[in-house]
Amino acid sequence: MARVIADISMSLDGYVTGPDPGRDNGLGDGGEALHTWALHPDPVDADVLDATTAATGAVIMGRRLFDIVDGPHGWTDEMGYGADRAATPPVLVVTRIPPDTVRLADRMTFVVDGVASAVAKGVALAGERDVVIMGGAQVIRGALDAGLVDELRLHLSPVLLGAGTPLFPGGLSRRLRQVHARASGQATHLTYLLE
Repeated sequence: MARVIADISMSLDGYVTGPDPGRDNGLGDGGEALHTWALHPDPVDADVLDATTAATGAVIMGRRLFDIVDGPHGWTDEMGYGADRAATPPVLVVTRIPPDTVRLADRMTFVVDGVASAVAKGVALAGERDVVIMGGAQVIRGALDAGLVDELRLHLSPVLLGAGTPLFPGGLSRRLRQVHARASGQATHLTYLLE
C-alpha cells in the first residue's frame, strides 16, 4: 500500500519560503536558497532526488504552489517534479476553485473537496508507490493535523530567511520518531515517522 509522505525544503529558522512569495517571485525573497540542494545537487543530494522521484506514484500540492508551478517561471519539460529529473507523476491540486486556464493541464487534476479527498485519490493512483505531499505549508499542515501523513521528510537548508511562510507556526503538538538523517554539503535530509 502507498505511503503518504510530506516532503518539503525548510530553512534553519523554519520557513518554506522567503518573504513575499508569489507567481512572479516563486519562493519569495531569498527562498531559492532552500532548493540549492535540488537544483545543484552534490552526489548525496542527487541520490536523495533519484530515490524519491523513482518511488513517487502521485503528488499532492496546494493551489498557491500550483500557481507558481504552472506559471511562466514554473515547471517545464526540463525542470519539474524532482528538479531536473522532470518526472511527470499525476499531480493533485487541493483548491476550492480550479483555475480557468492551466498551462500543464495534462499533469494536473483539481480536488475541490479537501486534502483528505486528495490523499485518498493519490493512494488510488499511486498503487504500491508513494504519495508525496510536496507543499505548500498549509496543505502539509492540514494533512498532518488530519492524521493523513505516514512520514515527514524535511530537507533542512543551511539558510536563515528571517521571515516568510513558516512550516509550523503553531498548532497541534505531536511526537515524531527520527528514522533517517543524511547530510550533504547543501542540506540535511531528515526523515521522521509520525507516532
